[in-house]
Amino acid sequence: MGDLQQTELYRRLRATVADIPLIDTHEHLMSEETRLGQEIDFFHWMYHYASSDLLSSGMSPEILQRLRDTKRPLNQRWAEFAPVWANARTTAYGRVLLRAARDLFGIPDISEATYQELSENIRTSNHSGWYQFVLKDKGKIDLAILDPIDEVDPTPLERFNRHFFAPVFRVDSYISVCNRVDLTALEGKTGVSIHSLDDLLRAMNRDFERATAAGVVGVKVGVAYSRPLRFEKVSKADAERLFNQLSRYPIVSGATTQRPPVSWTEVRPLQDYLLHEAIRRSLEYNLPIQVHTGLQEGNGNFIANANPIHLVNLCVEYGDARFDIFHAGYPYVSEVATMAKNFPNVYVDMCWVYAISPWVARRALHEFIETVPANKIFGFGGDYIFVEGAYAHAEMARDNLSRVLAEKVMTGYLREDEACTLAHKLLRTNAVRFYGLQDLVR
Repeated sequence: MGDLQQTELYRRLRATVADIPLIDTHEHLMSEETRLGQEIDFFHWMYHYASSDLLSSGMSPEILQRLRDTKRPLNQRWAEFAPVWANARTTAYGRVLLRAARDLFGIPDISEATYQELSENIRTSNHSGWYQFVLKDKGKIDLAILDPIDEVDPTPLERFNRHFFAPVFRVDSYISVCNRVDLTALEGKTGVSIHSLDDLLRAMNRDFERATAAGVVGVKVGVAYSRPLRFEKVSKADAERLFNQLSRYPIVSGATTQRPPVSWTEVRPLQDYLLHEAIRRSLEYNLPIQVHTGLQEGNGNFIANANPIHLVNLCVEYGDARFDIFHAGYPYVSEVATMAKNFPNVYVDMCWVYAISPWVARRALHEFIETVPANKIFGFGGDYIFVEGAYAHAEMARDNLSRVLAEKVMTGYLREDEACTLAHKLLRTNAVRFYGLQDLVR
């Protein structure tokens, strides 16, 4: 941050930002109880984000899997990790890990000289009370909106600790339905026998009832990993015809997958229909809708599928719905700004972005502040599955938001008091109002 970081203006703004109890709009954190049942060491951090840069740098998937094997000696895993870490440490994903090591464990670098001490500190931190220290005491994260992923943590929605989390409800299992295997999974989840499109809609109704009873604060759509975000309006008759085609084929005993009776292109209208039905239920229960857009975690995907512009027809169709557009749409930042400027029901979310690129985050913030009304910008979401990443990302967000606000004041665009008010909106009050968190964060 150079000379700006040394100015009194930046220091004042950074102190103001540091005191704001964050509303974190997006996390995938496992419950502390789940984590306590796992064996944790340094390579626990290689399950998210930084691992993608390792693969991008040339590490094989097989070596990455070996790094995560806590039964293997730590020094052997480090020997495989270190050459690739030399390349990945300079990315923002790498900087998150360095910040976590420094701030939470007092380790100034992740290197040959420090990895054993750091790993031991991470291992011994796996005790009750660690989440309180990292999220609340150290990170000043008042509440995190949690997007639970079954592969990370199978804890039911109603059992997540409301001291830390307010969960959302994923509807991807409906929007992505493609064969009888998917339908059988939904039967097991909801207890509804699914033999018609009406049965499938009853299952969706039951899931919404269950989720709202569990206290969810929103709905999450994450299917941009597997299909384009353009959802056409489809008649029920056309959707039912496709349902009948895909449900013909029985599951072979013992099989976990099967050849779909229709191609994805053919079944897409059914998925489109189900997304529209999910939005209507979100409106019925007054739940905002989070949508993953932009960069997909992992390696090798069709990024254009996640272009937020695909969502415009939904923004037009459902003017009463509230859409939280994730990840600033990166790399489609200006597209998201345009949507939020034009549509009263579209909001922009900076979750994940500081860990992708602090420079992009600052550029996006400058653009959003100048184009989007101040009540429609969410300034931080950690988007991590391990708690140390959420903390470090939050600190990066505070640093970079402070810098942007200082630049806005120095250039005369904002007064200092306006910058302080804006910081509170971006980091707290906007999310409290949008997600109806008033009773959870008194």
